[in-house]
Amino acid sequence: MKKCRAFFTSPKGSLTLFGLAALLLLFSSVGGARAALTYYSETYSSRVQMYNIGVTLMENGENVSWRDYTSASDGSWNEKTGELLLGMLPEGEEIKPGKKYAEELCVKNSGTIHQYVRVGIYKYWLDKDGNKLTALSPDLIRLNLVNTDTDWLIDTQASTPERTVLYYRNLLKSGETTPLFADSLTVDGMVATKVTQTKTTENGYTTITTSYDYDGVRFCVEAKVDAVQEHNAADAAWSAWGRRVSVNNGALSLE
Repeated sequence: MKKCRAFFTSPKGSLTLFGLAALLLLFSSVGGARAALTYYSETYSSRVQMYNIGVTLMENGENVSWRDYTSASDGSWNEKTGELLLGMLPEGEEIKPGKKYAEELCVKNSGTIHQYVRVGIYKYWLDKDGNKLTALSPDLIRLNLVNTDTDWLIDTQASTPERTVLYYRNLLKSGETTPLFADSLTVDGMVATKVTQTKTTENGYTTITTSYDYDGVRFCVEAKVDAVQEHNAADAAWSAWGRRVSVNNGALSLE
């Protein structure tokens, strides 16, 4: 990406879905992968002081991924890219469709300057080879968003069935943590009813084969977090995020 540098890494979690003979689907083998980087604009950062900006994604009360800019002259970062969903299940337990699991997500300002925060949430399905399955519905991966009437803004212009973009309304001061933006994860029980029937005829006999649409696929949940500094925040958001925002009395709103 021209004019951009990596600012913060983000974690991704995935679970593998297997179909059984009955209309019951179980999950097993919690896993994950590193996600892509988010960015801030070098063009804008060259005009402001970016010392000690940092942001951390928290999952169920634990720091799962962070990137903090240090004051070292070499421009180094203190960073870790974690994985979501790893601690969601006790060892040996399998996820059941329709059951709600705790997945409490929020953001902490781990830098030394105040900032405004954006979160991107991605939900999608992968086949056994890691290819994205666009025909399968992300809506069946239910990450329950909270505090969207009070603390978080959903950017409906930037959101799609696969992606939800959130902005924290208030200035996040150094050392502070936002209210939750998600509190639970459920895979809709409808995955057990999504089937495809194929009819074949041979030697006068017709055979109908039923296959489960979600058999052998993985669902993935990915959260990306980035931030801009308090100083000239509206200009910084436009430069870094390409989004027009207003800031009045410390409160951010979308234009």
